[in-house]
Amino acid sequence: MATASLPDRGLSAVPAVVRVGLEVGVKWVFASALDWPGWCRRGRGEHAALDTAGQVSGNATTDFGAPDVPGPWDAEPLGQPEAERLTRLLEAGWEYLDSVVADAPAVLRKGPRGGGRDRAAIMDHVREAERSFSRKCGARVLPRTPWDQQRKTLAGALRAGAPGGTWPARYALRRFAWHVLDHAWEIEDRSA
Repeated sequence: MATASLPDRGLSAVPAVVRVGLEVGVKWVFASALDWPGWCRRGRGEHAALDTAGQVSGNATTDFGAPDVPGPWDAEPLGQPEAERLTRLLEAGWEYLDSVVADAPAVLRKGPRGGGRDRAAIMDHVREAERSFSRKCGARVLPRTPWDQQRKTLAGALRAGAPGGTWPARYALRRFAWHVLDHAWEIEDRSA
C-alpha cells in the first residue's frame, strides 16, 4: 500500500507533553490531541496511559463512530498565532487527502460485509460535511461552492477564531481535521 506523507509546512515539532481529551460514549471512546487537529483515535475503551486527559460524555454520534462533543478545554482562548498554526494543520490535512485521492482508484475495495463508498462518493461526503458544518464555525458556504473556495472560506473563519459559530474554534479545527484524515486513511486502506 502506498502512503502519502503529511506535508510538513513547518509544523513537525511535537511537544514532549501532548494534551489529550477523551470523549467517552457507550460503544466508542475518542482520544483527541487538543493542540494537534486530526490527531484523533477511537477505541473500545480508555487507555490508562492517558492519565492527563480531560473527559466528556459522548452522545449518539460518538457511539456511531464520530466525535461530536466539545470539551471545556475547547473554550480556552485561541490567539492569532495558535489559530494560524491549527488552521495550517487542517490545510495540511486537506493536502494529504488530495494526494491520497489523486493516487486512489475510482472503485475502492469493498468492506468486510461488502459495503462501502467509492472514491467520488467519499469525496462528495467530505465536501458536503464540511459545507454543512461550516455554519458551526461561523462561515457561510453555499451549495455548489467550488471546493477550493469552500476550504478558503472555512480556513478564514477558523483563522479568525470562528466568530458567530456554535462550535468553539479549537473544537471545529479538531473535528474538521479528524474527518478529513479519517476518510483519507479509509481511501488508503481500501485502495489495496
